Amino acid sequence: MRIAFLAAFSLFAINAHALDCASTDIDASQKRLLGEPENICQTYGGKVLLVANVASHCGFTPQYEGLEKLYKENKDKGLVVLGFPSADFNGQEFESDAKIAEFCKLNFGVSFPLFTRSSVKGENANPLFKKLIAETGKEPGWNFNKYLVGRDGQVIAHFDSKVEPDSPEMKKAIAAALK
Repeated sequence: MRIAFLAAFSLFAINAHALDCASTDIDASQKRLLGEPENICQTYGGKVLLVANVASHCGFTPQYEGLEKLYKENKDKGLVVLGFPSADFNGQEFESDAKIAEFCKLNFGVSFPLFTRSSVKGENANPLFKKLIAETGKEPGWNFNKYLVGRDGQVIAHFDSKVEPDSPEMKKAIAAALK
């Protein structure tokens, strides 16, 4: 009986870990802005993720400030903000990763992880956004869409561009995910 219990427990533990990474596309490799590719799941597994498609020349660009504030206030609790620059909406992003990095640092002091410019919608969307879209049924309609992903790799919520990072709705969802 004890052996059966241990075997069942071991199998459960393996499957629980698989839910965190292997069973999601959150483990897709993404290239960091001015850096090397990293596996999202291996690097940020067990963290709460706020994934945003961002752009430097958009009316919503001031949301960088709110995203950075959320990150600084909650990173020690397990929140990571991940920014994915994209030119999918009227080409509102620099072509050069160096210019994106410089703009974000100089104008908003962005310290959260940013990734190389990529597509976030349609057939050419990067693998992470394809997964987020499939899970929520919500493709980004503009820059600064945000997806909240739980510690288990499951998508919790989608927030459109108009939802500010400091909105009560977003703060409540993040607080619940961090518990």
